[in-house]
Amino acid sequence: QVQLVESGGGLVQAGGSLRVSCAASGLTFSTYYMGWFRQAPGTEREFVAAISGSGSYTYYGNSVKGRFTISRDNAKNTVYLQMNSLKPEDTATYYCAAARTLSKVHDDRAYDYWGQGTQVTVSS
Repeated sequence: QVQLVESGGGLVQAGGSLRVSCAASGLTFSTYYMGWFRQAPGTEREFVAAISGSGSYTYYGNSVKGRFTISRDNAKNTVYLQMNSLKPEDTATYYCAAARTLSKVHDDRAYDYWGQGTQVTVSS
């Protein structure tokens, strides 16, 4: 079965950096779009970033554009999210997701598989 396992979350001070990873298994990784979403308590899940199967195309939410970078290593079946210039409002649980086809990268309903999430906390 498909498994997505996030790691790398933690506590960081505002202005700092953190990289979260998502290791995938049970799917032909290079044929899937991969996305990152986040959700803070009491809020809706928010699109963060997505990347095409080859890595040629990347997409970002407005709130993270210029600060976060999504990348993937198809040899390792892993997608990464490098987060720089972190702000307290970036505090959330970060989820990775996989989609075989993707018409709306920002729509979480378009994704087929989800990880369990990793907590990122940014202190002020």
